[in-house]
Amino acid sequence: MDMTAGGPPDAARAGRSDAAGAPLRAGRPHSGATDAAGVVVMVCCAVWALVAAAGRPARPEGTLLALLAVAAGYAAGRIFGALLPVLAPALAALTVLGLVLVPPSRLSAAAGPPPLGYANADAALLVLATGAACCAAWTCAGRVRRTALRLLGAGAVVTALALGSAAAFAAGAAVVLCSLAAARMREHRLLGLAGLAIAAILASGTSYAVAVDALPAGLTESLTGQLTQPRVQLWHEAVTVAEHHPLRGVGPERFGDESSSLPAADGPAAPSPQSAPLQLAAEQGVPGVLLLAAAFGWVLCALWRSSRPTPVVLTAGAALTGLAMLATVDHVLSYAVVTASAGFVAGLATAQPLNPEL
Repeated sequence: MDMTAGGPPDAARAGRSDAAGAPLRAGRPHSGATDAAGVVVMVCCAVWALVAAAGRPARPEGTLLALLAVAAGYAAGRIFGALLPVLAPALAALTVLGLVLVPPSRLSAAAGPPPLGYANADAALLVLATGAACCAAWTCAGRVRRTALRLLGAGAVVTALALGSAAAFAAGAAVVLCSLAAARMREHRLLGLAGLAIAAILASGTSYAVAVDALPAGLTESLTGQLTQPRVQLWHEAVTVAEHHPLRGVGPERFGDESSSLPAADGPAAPSPQSAPLQLAAEQGVPGVLLLAAAFGWVLCALWRSSRPTPVVLTAGAALTGLAMLATVDHVLSYAVVTASAGFVAGLATAQPLNPEL
């Protein structure tokens, strides 16, 4: 049976397919210009963090470390995705599950030993692990192995629920469903990625609307009850700080110094507003938010231009979008392990396997 019959015509003409039957090349070879654009965006993010910190007792090291982690993870993903397109994402997913489950205190949501000790950040890693496992499933040969890898992804989703993160559970479940549905989107890669972009925009817009009380009273009360009042109050403060310092913000990692920071809902006093876009708005101004949006947009563009099969691309995109949505309601991007893992997943989905028959 010709598994490429439903794929793009140009892919079928190429006559090459991966072990799962999806076309290796989607008629859009990865362009060096795409990588160059990514470098430009990353450099701009680093430079602006330094500009926002200039002349202030700010600490841009956290932003620079996050950018370095993303770049290192992306490079590793490209390398291992080319050499071990099945084994690399599968081992990454297994490693995350092991790090989360093996220490006895991990499922208690209490602070524990490395790597993280923060349940929501662990849950964000599990969303990425779900995406990695499903990407491996789309790449490998054999129904049994594909099923086993999808079960691994489902196990990561269940583990996120066991950690007490309903948002991560929903995001992980959406990744699995999107991965399964991606089989019918082989000719509609751009449409699928556009849908993911809209989802991320809606999540960011909703967090901002809650912060400025722009939603109907009943909906605001419902969301506040789920997000907790202290977190929403932090968002209010972030918007206020951003309105007073719209260009450069107050400086990286100075939100806690410039606001009457309230304790987080599930931890000690929060040095950040528990939302990546709002934190950047408060600490690096509007340009910081625009650069964050540009970075996410570049990731989607790189996925669109990737030579990997469309199901792999959309699965990775769903996992990264799930992380982006979690980052709008918590400071999960403050952990270098999370940002490096996000870069790793993006690298896997944009690599060109040297030997796909694994």
